[in-house]
Formats: sequence, C-alpha cells, structure tokens
Amino acid sequence: MQFSLISDTFEKMEATTKRLELTQHLVDLFKATPRESISKIVYLIQGKLRPDFEGIELGVAEKLAIRAIAKSSGSSVKKIQDIFVEDGDLGHAASKALEQKTQTTFIKQQITAERVYDTLLKIAKLEGARSQDMKMKYISSLLNDATPQEAKFILKIAMGTLRLGIADNTVMDALAIAYTGSRTNREKLEAAYNVSSDLGRVAEIVAEKNLDGLKEFHVSLFSPIRPMLAERVKSAKEAEEKLGKEFAAEYKLDGERVQIHLGGDKVVLFSRRLENITSHYPDIVENITKALKTEEIILEAEAVAINENTGEFLPFQELMHRRRKYNIDRIVSQYPITVNLFDIMYLNGKDLLNSTYEERRKKLEDITVENEFVKLVPKIIVRSENEVEDFLENGINAGCEGLMLKVLDAPYRAGARGSNWLKLKREYRNELGDSLDLVVIGAFFGKGRRTGRYGTLLLSTYNQEKDTFESICKVGTGFTDENLDQFYQILSSKVTLKKNPRIESGMEPDVWFEPELVIEIVASEITLSPVHTCAKDSVRKGSGLALRFPKFTGKIRDEKAPEDASTDQEVVTLYKNQKKVTQDVSEV
Repeated sequence: MQFSLISDTFEKMEATTKRLELTQHLVDLFKATPRESISKIVYLIQGKLRPDFEGIELGVAEKLAIRAIAKSSGSSVKKIQDIFVEDGDLGHAASKALEQKTQTTFIKQQITAERVYDTLLKIAKLEGARSQDMKMKYISSLLNDATPQEAKFILKIAMGTLRLGIADNTVMDALAIAYTGSRTNREKLEAAYNVSSDLGRVAEIVAEKNLDGLKEFHVSLFSPIRPMLAERVKSAKEAEEKLGKEFAAEYKLDGERVQIHLGGDKVVLFSRRLENITSHYPDIVENITKALKTEEIILEAEAVAINENTGEFLPFQELMHRRRKYNIDRIVSQYPITVNLFDIMYLNGKDLLNSTYEERRKKLEDITVENEFVKLVPKIIVRSENEVEDFLENGINAGCEGLMLKVLDAPYRAGARGSNWLKLKREYRNELGDSLDLVVIGAFFGKGRRTGRYGTLLLSTYNQEKDTFESICKVGTGFTDENLDQFYQILSSKVTLKKNPRIESGMEPDVWFEPELVIEIVASEITLSPVHTCAKDSVRKGSGLALRFPKFTGKIRDEKAPEDASTDQEVVTLYKNQKKVTQDVSEV
C-alpha cells in the first residue's frame, strides 16, 4: 500500500476540525487499505507501533531527526534548525527542506506503508552503542525516497508529534462504518477493545471476519483490560438515590491503580493507562504469589506508599519515586508500599467480568491470604446514610481519600464510567467538592518572574458523549518555580499549530496543546460563564460552567489518561449540589 495514500489522508485531516469529516477521511482510508495491513495502519494513526502495554517506543530525538533531514536534503544542520525554529514543527521542517533539496537520489525505492512501519519498528528495537547512528541511517533511507509531504508525516510519527485531532473512539467509528456498514456497531468493536486493549488487532479481525470475528475477543492473561471508572457523588444521600438502600462501601486509597496478571511463575503489572509497570514494583512481583491460593488470576489493586514505622498511608506523590529506570532496588527500600486488592476479573481460565460485584468480592476473599504486604481493601455493606458517614470517617482517619460505593449485583463494565461505581470524598461534601482532575489544553505566556514560561494554564473537563474537551477555567495560582519549569518542559512537546478539533473553548490562549496532561485543581465554587464551554446550555442557555478561584494542588496525574479526567456531568452535579447547599443555608 502506497504511503502517499496515508499522507494524503493525514493532510486532509490536519486541514479540518469537523468530527464527521475526520471520520469520513478515515473511512475512505480503511476501505482502500489491504486487510493484511490494516492493523499497521491503525497503529500509525494512533501514533504508535504496537499497543501501549507492549512498551515499544520509537525514541527518535530531535537532534537525531535534524541530522537525518540534513543528510537527506543536502542542507546544513544549522539551516534545518533555523527552519525548525521558524516553523515549530520538525515534520513541516522536513517537508520544506526536501522541497529545496540540493542533491539527487538516482535510485528510489517505493515508500509503502509497510516499509515505513517496518523501518520504524526496527528503529524502536535498536539498542547499544551504534544505535543512534543506525536510527539516523534508517530515517534517512525513508526520507531519501519520500516526497516532501510523505517526509512530513514520517517524521511526525517517528517523533510522536502526529496530531490528527482524533481519539480511539473516532477510529472505532470509522472502522465500524468501513467494515460493518454502520456506526452503530461501534459498541461491539469497543467491547472487543475493552478486553484486549489492542485496537490494531480489533481492526484486523473486523476487517477479516466482520462482526462475527469480534466474538473471538475474551479476557486473557497478560493482555490488560481497560479499567472501569467511577462517577462522583457529594453525599451519602445522593449515593443512596443512585444505588438504592443497600450497597457496598470500600476505602478509597490514594495510591496507584495496578492491574495484576499472574500465570504460573509470571507476574505482569499494568497501570491505569495500560502501560507495563512491572519494573516499578519488583516487590509486588516477588510477594503477590505468597498471598494467593491460585495460579491464574487477573486482579485490581491499589499500590499505596506507607510509613513503615507507623503503617500510615502516605500521599500518592510518594509513589512517583518508583518511576525510575535505575537504582530501583534502593528506591523500593526507601519508599515501601502495601498492595490492597479490590477486584478480580479472571480466575483459572474463567472470565469474571459478567459476575456481580458480590460474586467477584467473595471469590477475591476466598483466594486471598492477607499478610503485611498484601491486604484486601476494607469493605462493608451499608444500609443507611449513618453507616456511610461512620465508615467514611474511619477511612479518613486511616489516611484514605474517601470511599468507593458499588452496586452489589452489577457486573464489571470494562472501559466504562457509570453510576454502578461512585466515589465519595470528604471534600466533596464541602462548598464545591473542590478536587477536580482537569486536562491542560492551552497556556498564556507569563510576565515578571514567569517570563519565558507558561504563566497561566487553560484547563478543561472531558465530555464523554461528544468525546471533546470543554474549557472550564484558567489557573495561575498554586505554582512553585519548580512547577513552572516542569510544566514548560512537559508541555513544550505538546504544542500544536492549531487547536485540536476535540477542544471546545471560547477562550484563545497564546498556545494550544494536545489534550494529554491531567492535573488536580481545587476551587472555591462553580459559576455560570459566558466564555467557558464546560456543560454549555446544561444549566442555562448560552452559558457554560467555570471554576471560581481555581488553584493547582501540586498533583500531576500521570496515571490518568485525558479521558479519565473529571467530566462535564460531574461538574453539573457539583454545581447543582452547591446550589442546594446555598438554598438550604438561606432558608435557615
């Protein structure tokens, strides 16, 4: 398959912000793609080479890419750097440089999608002393034969800067239309994706076998399941309204959510974002089997940092020390943890996702032998508001964030956020419920001591129904100088030349970002806004919702994908509860 077909499609997608047009461009591309190549094309569209849990990263550095462009175009490194500084995008810089190419390639090989994919995969697997030289050689070999437009997107993919303004949902919409004839079948593709976390494989099967092929997807060891998510509530009374008179309450721990796969002697750990994090927790690998009366299992747990002397839970930030490649043994001893099990999804060859919460919890209790390292998350069955309040107070005193409240007879809905699981934090019962996880979508340049950095960030919630990010506030308080430096380093690689089509904002920042980074914010209250688009028209026609006096808490939520951020509907609920509190007080 000619790579030009892909680059043409990407060019069209970059030129539009309309969701339907973006989807149609993908549909046209999928229909023109040979079935044996569809998985590779889907991975390239996602800006990756394999599913996230396999941990294959390209690792093409900016300097190396500049050298490769210079070599293929016959231009000097300085000239490429100047074009890059002026343009701000190495893909565009490659395109411009090759348009001005001063040397001729006499024998050109075809640039196919398969060749691009296979070459990038070779680059990703290179290691050792000569790996950088080999990477440059491979990239140059592609650029030598590429058109300027093809070179632009080869570089964007290689450097992880492909910005098409789409998410996995759009890709699944397009696959459903292209291979099943109807967007309504997207749910069936999504169900397969939820248990495999491999969109390339889903595409391959649906292209080859249509909808019947999707029946092949089952929960299996060492393929992570997309986690179930929770909505928030502000009070025990609100929880009772949603869950009924009887439900389970568990401690909500301030740790890292870990999906544990155990098969024989092999243990693999996945993060909430489905990344392989086994190397971060050698103590879990070493100790988990000692606490389980089984050989094949998939569990969900919360890894929580503890004070070894007192046994108290420590804040989530302590776990970030575990995100190291080197000296991990020393880090493990300095930052000890406990593993707190709360769900089971697979046991000895049997998929438990359709089992009820009660059934899953009983199986978990039956196969777990608690010790100092592995424990069950404390849980009770509650039948009154008072029981919830008492259990919440006990949890807070133990160092927990709050409670998870769960429907007793509900299955595990992989990849879904719904009212079968609710989270109740102590602060949610205050004036606002002042803890929101928001996505950074833009920034305004700083002044004074913040000159040369991003002084204020534009933040958004996530709209599940529309798959969009809706602005809710600007935040410029709560940042230390270290935070400002850190944000500039993290966000500079996420700058886009135009607003991502999934972003909805009535505000125009100095720079737009890809909606990828999630941070925690507190605020005094939620107000109606004529500018911000969060939950627009939900409360009042023409108005969205905004945070008043927002402040950064210091927490960067690395473990959360942007789609895991606080939703517009959560904000609507908080706003309405906030108004109820105000009314109740005024009536007293």
